[in-house]
Amino acid sequence: EVQLVESGGGLVHAGGSLTLSCAASGFSFDDYAIGWFRQAPGKAHEEVSCIVIRNGATYSADSVKGRFTISSDVKKNMVYLQMNNLKPEDTAVYYCVAEETQRATDIRLGWDYFEHTGQGTQVTVSS
Repeated sequence: EVQLVESGGGLVHAGGSLTLSCAASGFSFDDYAIGWFRQAPGKAHEEVSCIVIRNGATYSADSVKGRFTISSDVKKNMVYLQMNNLKPEDTAVYYCVAEETQRATDIRLGWDYFEHTGQGTQVTVSS
């Protein structure tokens, strides 16, 4: 059974940092790209960042570029999203997603493209 379990969300002041984790199981980790989407109240899912496990290629949306960093630990089947200089507009539920692809830019195809998704973790940034 495929599982993606997010953790690490919470409440932080603007300018602060958080690291989200995604624990993956039930599939061949290095055949996949793992990404993050977020969804703010009343809004559609928004792409954040994606990493190709096999070669480490990454993609990040312009809204988070320079502030968020995605990384992976192949030995632990984990993907991390380091979020720095957080802003109130980063407030959302953050979801881990997985798809059997070798293109990090496939995250631009949108939420429905990804076969596997987690339950999400809430990130709240206060001003």
